[in-house]
Amino acid sequence: MSTANLPPIEKHPDIAALRDRYDAVAVTPVGQFTDTLTLMAGLYVAVSPWIVGFHGTTSLMMNDLIAGLAVAILAIGFGSANGRFHGLAGAVPLLGIWMIICPWVISGVSVTAGMAWSNVVGGAVVLLLGLGVAGLGMMPHRR
Repeated sequence: MSTANLPPIEKHPDIAALRDRYDAVAVTPVGQFTDTLTLMAGLYVAVSPWIVGFHGTTSLMMNDLIAGLAVAILAIGFGSANGRFHGLAGAVPLLGIWMIICPWVISGVSVTAGMAWSNVVGGAVVLLLGLGVAGLGMMPHRR
């Protein structure tokens, strides 16, 4: 059996309907609010080494910068093209968990109270918002 005449999977009606559903949920006030808070939480984590004052710890600083920017970029994707980005929604809670544990996992970091609080609170917020973003596709919506 040849698959040369079959349309690509991206054109399948079920895939298109699922993307439309995610896009419809993303334009609701709850979806927009969640995406905005996720963006803000990611940006906070990215700049937290300079806000809290642990920018001298290069490995944790770079980790927070990269993880925070990743969350912010994903949040922008969820807000602009949720139908295409929703498959990556599970990455946000995982990044939140990583942010919580990274001060103690990254070698060579002498953890201070400010570092710990910043990463645990920032990571917990990202984790909760990530679960919210991932759960938005399961919300019932009206056409």
